[in-house]
Amino acid sequence: MSGDWGPVLVATVLFVLCTPGLLCQLPGNKRPVEFANFQTSPISIFIHTIIFFGLVTIFVIAIGIHIYSG
Repeated sequence: MSGDWGPVLVATVLFVLCTPGLLCQLPGNKRPVEFANFQTSPISIFIHTIIFFGLVTIFVIAIGIHIYSG
């Protein structure tokens, strides 16, 4: 059996990259953008969630990334 691992891989990579406070935080606690501060806020979680779902939609649905195992 072969499965389509494209959406799983895209979602996993984007989840790690869009984690608030890991690479960047938008909005930051003291500035509009902070880098690698390892802190978060509710508004930052909301903003990063919107960015995550937008990018997943673009990569999985609009572009159609497919990786088959088999």
